Amino acid sequence: MKLMTMGKAFCLASALALSAQAAAAEKVLKLGTVGFIGMPIGDAIDQALIPTLERESGGKLTIEPHYRKSLCSEQTCGEQANQGLLTLWTSSTANFGNFGTALAIFDLPYIFKSIEDADRISSEWLAEKQCQIAAEEAGHVCLTVYSSGGFRQLGNAHGPVRVPADMEGIKWRVTKSPIEYTLVKNWGAVPVPYDWGQLYQGLQTGVVSGQYVATPWQYVAKLHEVAPYFTEIGGSWSGNQLSIDKRQYDALSEEEREWLHVAAKAFGEKVQELDRAWVEAGEAEIKKTAKDWYVPTEEELTLWRAGAIDAWLNAKGTYDPETARRVLEEQGMDSFIVQLEEAGAL
Repeated sequence: MKLMTMGKAFCLASALALSAQAAAAEKVLKLGTVGFIGMPIGDAIDQALIPTLERESGGKLTIEPHYRKSLCSEQTCGEQANQGLLTLWTSSTANFGNFGTALAIFDLPYIFKSIEDADRISSEWLAEKQCQIAAEEAGHVCLTVYSSGGFRQLGNAHGPVRVPADMEGIKWRVTKSPIEYTLVKNWGAVPVPYDWGQLYQGLQTGVVSGQYVATPWQYVAKLHEVAPYFTEIGGSWSGNQLSIDKRQYDALSEEEREWLHVAAKAFGEKVQELDRAWVEAGEAEIKKTAKDWYVPTEEELTLWRAGAIDAWLNAKGTYDPETARRVLEEQGMDSFIVQLEEAGAL
């Protein structure tokens, strides 16, 4: 009896030891994001990033997601990652600029011609090239670059807009982005910095008459109800990124890094798929009630792109001209290259 008791005790102790070893072997990577379940970023984290990493690592690496700014908000997520308070984080490519200029090329207006071109070029080579630079200068290893909402499009309460001259003198809401301010000003409107949370009311009361926001976000905020005139000019791509603090990345084994990159690739592919569907659904709903949805001709787009040249000039030094040229050439944007060359931006 005593021998059996001792045997049971030994088995229990062995089981506890194995359990402790397993627990010690598992690493939990804390992720901070403004995304949430129900939008592409959050859904791609839930449907691709988390399960892929768990599958590839056999449960040795897991992700603990913190959605909806519950832990941090974009720039502060990157700061907390540097402090070791979390490991992974997402942000817009613009807010990544607080840590370095490696991803600034994604924010250049008209660097991409379409969502398809942006996804293709980013996935094939541009994201990898710029993320390698980011790892050296920013203290963060950028794992993938993707869109959140596609392109910004013009919406206004004033009337149809075909060319920049149609915006002359109209009060247009802008964010704190210098690029956006420059674009709206060069297109002839009066740029008015205005809070996102108050934008519906501002458009409704005439404090501002126009806005330049990615279409699915326009639909989510119901801006089309008070600004029913739209112009599909594209221009500013809504770039986002997923990164890991470099010191924590360097502390991972080679095998663990490989698992993470496989998961990040799956996340990037899923978020592209979900984001395209989100953009298409938002635009389809807006078009049901829009008073005007205008798609400029190529000749008219030349006028819109001309307004972007100052933004490129202001950003000189933050992007490699030859890399930008390659991106434009791969999309056949020869006329825009000529415009940029004549201005000294390339």
